[in-house]
Amino acid sequence: MNAAHAAPDPGFEALTGKIARERGFACTAYKPSCLVRRIAVRMRARGVHDYAAYARLLDGDPGEYERLLDALTINVTKLRRNAEAWDVLEREALPALLARPGRALRAWSAGCSSGEEPYTIAMAFARAALAAGSPADLARCEVLGTDIDVRSLERARAGAFAEAAFTEVPTEDRTRWFTPGWPAVAGPELRSRIRIEPRDLLKQGPPPGPWHLITCRNVVIYFDRASQDMLFSHFHDALEPGGVLMLGKVESLLGAARERFEPVNVRERIYRKR
Repeated sequence: MNAAHAAPDPGFEALTGKIARERGFACTAYKPSCLVRRIAVRMRARGVHDYAAYARLLDGDPGEYERLLDALTINVTKLRRNAEAWDVLEREALPALLARPGRALRAWSAGCSSGEEPYTIAMAFARAALAAGSPADLARCEVLGTDIDVRSLERARAGAFAEAAFTEVPTEDRTRWFTPGWPAVAGPELRSRIRIEPRDLLKQGPPPGPWHLITCRNVVIYFDRASQDMLFSHFHDALEPGGVLMLGKVESLLGAARERFEPVNVRERIYRKR
């Protein structure tokens, strides 16, 4: 196996084609280097040394298919990850959204993994509303979290998080929104603002909008350029004018998307639809 993958590997292409056909996972939209690394992890774990042998293993062990899909879609995440980005969002972007009178404020977490981001969004709206002197505005907040990974979505719906997920959460938020002990479970007031659904970003596009806030952090980086351009176009069309897009720290707008969004804070990858 060669992570550089300078020339197409017939075994690799046969395996990814098989995964796409049998499980509907859009391998061709992901960067080959990313797929090589993540498939290699599972191959090493099973003591398999070539792609053809691993394909045969998948045929005989359906459970390995699930473990492979978990590896391909894994996201390292926690509540309020990169807290400075959420501080900026609450200070520089959410007040303008909260100032819109009388309407629901709809946020979409695209690629929400095990749910940390949707719960963080709801807490961010609550913090921004409290700072603006309108704590009741949390009731206007509706957050949708979507992901392709069914197992992750089950964890997201449970709203139960281990102690390690709280390292960047202020103590007052931990106490206000979650039960004592570990795992800490989101209380009904927070959970009532959040809905979790399966969605394939590439095949299905955005859920019906319009949206006021879209977060897609550390997801776009794994797609190839054509898929990135398509996603940015979808995000733009799904947002209301003046709506906010929040990307991951290592991601940037590309191509035509640079003309469609204006920066709110480039360092924290927060943009506003023109």
